[in-house]
Amino acid sequence: MAVNLPETPGGAPSEPAEPGVPAARDTQYAQQGSYDQRGPYGQQAANGPYAQQGPYGQRLQGDGSGARAEARGRAGGSRDRKARRTARRPRPWWIELPVMVAVGLAVALLIKTCLFQVFTIPSGSMENTLRVGDRVGVNKLAPLTGWTPQQGQPVVFKDPGNWLPPQPVDSNPITNAVSSVLSFVGLVPPKDDNYLVKRVIATGGQTVQCAGATLTVDGRKVVEPYLHPGDDSCAGMDFGPVKVPSGYIWVEGDHRSDSADSRWHRQGPGGGAVPVGNVVGPVSAVVWPVSHLDWFGWTGR
Repeated sequence: MAVNLPETPGGAPSEPAEPGVPAARDTQYAQQGSYDQRGPYGQQAANGPYAQQGPYGQRLQGDGSGARAEARGRAGGSRDRKARRTARRPRPWWIELPVMVAVGLAVALLIKTCLFQVFTIPSGSMENTLRVGDRVGVNKLAPLTGWTPQQGQPVVFKDPGNWLPPQPVDSNPITNAVSSVLSFVGLVPPKDDNYLVKRVIATGGQTVQCAGATLTVDGRKVVEPYLHPGDDSCAGMDFGPVKVPSGYIWVEGDHRSDSADSRWHRQGPGGGAVPVGNVVGPVSAVVWPVSHLDWFGWTGR
């Protein structure tokens, strides 16, 4: 006679239990094999009595000490990440501000040295092209790239010798020091202000002459649409012919009747001509005030 045995969940027949002894699967120590068992927190162990779920839900293998070491490693990594985030915190403003000022001054000095420098127009000798108080940007990069002054270009140059009266000295040591620093980095016009701005009329080797109301260079009449209204090319001062020495330029103001230029210094060094080495660069633009902004081109044309 066949006996039907109860099946286990897996479909295999279950062994009958001894009378009074519960089946192994019904006890708290029920297990499959010697090491496959429930862990201390009710999770299914994988291999061995201590296998358990890790802190992030993954199944850990091996003994309890390995699991704890891995957990400690993860905790340490979390602390390292927090430390890196702390290290990236922004510096306080009292540290950032001096750094920003230093960087700004360095950039201004670089611009002043190699690119553009600002000068103030102190007189009306270049009216109406440039007016008193205008701030002009002078292209200092042009001479570094092979540019040389050409006829018709407005240029800034250093006083070649007693063209300007002595400049007043600031008696306040604090403001004097501040203005010296700002002038050095190019944020304000040069402190000594011994620079002039005029227009190139002739260059080295050319012959310039003015008679009546006609200005000529190498015998050809110069047309000057930039002259101040009411002025002519000579403004009552005839001179020449004068041959400009090599390496020099002949300069005059646009306001011809109000400009102490090369015409007035013919008895000085160079016969009134200015050494090319004294030229800072061509006037490229009026940068201030806003009402008089103007652009003369990279080389003042």
